[in-house]
Amino acid sequence: MSTPQAKVTLFEASTQYKNWRYSVAQLARIRRDLNDAAVAIIRTKFDTDELGSSSNVSFLNADEEVLLVKLYITKITQLCGLFRFPEEVEATAITFLKRFYLKNTVMDWHPKNVMFTIARLTALFLATKTTNNPISLEIYTKHIPNTAPNDVLDLEFLVAQSLGFEFAVWLSHRALWGIWLDIQNLPDLTEKLQPELYDTALNHIRASRLTDAELIYTPSQIALAAFSLSWPELASQWAATKESTELTSLSQITEDIKLMITSCGRAPNIESVREVDRRLKLCKNPEKVIGSKAYLARKREEDRKVEERRNKKVGSQKGTDESDPFGNELSQRKGGLVDYEDDDDDDDA
Repeated sequence: MSTPQAKVTLFEASTQYKNWRYSVAQLARIRRDLNDAAVAIIRTKFDTDELGSSSNVSFLNADEEVLLVKLYITKITQLCGLFRFPEEVEATAITFLKRFYLKNTVMDWHPKNVMFTIARLTALFLATKTTNNPISLEIYTKHIPNTAPNDVLDLEFLVAQSLGFEFAVWLSHRALWGIWLDIQNLPDLTEKLQPELYDTALNHIRASRLTDAELIYTPSQIALAAFSLSWPELASQWAATKESTELTSLSQITEDIKLMITSCGRAPNIESVREVDRRLKLCKNPEKVIGSKAYLARKREEDRKVEERRNKKVGSQKGTDESDPFGNELSQRKGGLVDYEDDDDDDDA
């Protein structure tokens, strides 16, 4: 007799659970490998332009890249405040930006470069569409200085491709709202819960977006940790009512998330970011610097490939263009297995 399969939750069936959750070690390895690969490529490009020039360059490490991404997460929050976007848009855009930089490096997309800014704006604009909170592209770019509609659209495919075209995001603030409603039905609850308790927990959720929590833990685990920071006893009481055989493990996970939120859930020190940014100006990918030798060489190569494809297409269409515009005459039909023209002869016999 076969054993029944364990029931899979909706979250466990999601692309977020399958493709965007990591252990702490896995996350560190992914960022380190991405950083190492970028440094190797950029070092080669420097040395191609001038042999040995890369030896004096201080490249960024993976932790310093994360620091810059963290700064621009705070910029998304500011933009959402400007447009008065709902919580869902802000949280989704932040998730998109984090995922984007698990596939790309800040040395390719410089924070001070227009293209990086557009990558951030594109992530936010994409979030308004995927969360069903659309805004006109013209209105969106009108309120952002030095930004045209094409600037956002030009990078939309790159961002979407980096996300693996997986746009559904399970958000911890929604899980918090579910816990908040459920807690009010606890049988031993003797006092009315004040809205300030939920607001405090929600602020902890917002702080968690400045950490790696959503890349490591589930939304419900983050929500429970946020509520535990507001009222530990009540959070433990609620967790005990759930059917779980691993309450001890859940308690440890909750404590780990609480430590992550309280220790890392704040904007980075501006002076630290300035130092990293100063070095980034010297080690960014020269192919992304407009006017550089590497940039011009890449553009020439791209133009050459475009011209090759165009010529190939023209050549393949040349024969078609010289043919009869009304179509060629049908060739004489070959006889089939049965000669139906003989039917009349048979009838006359």
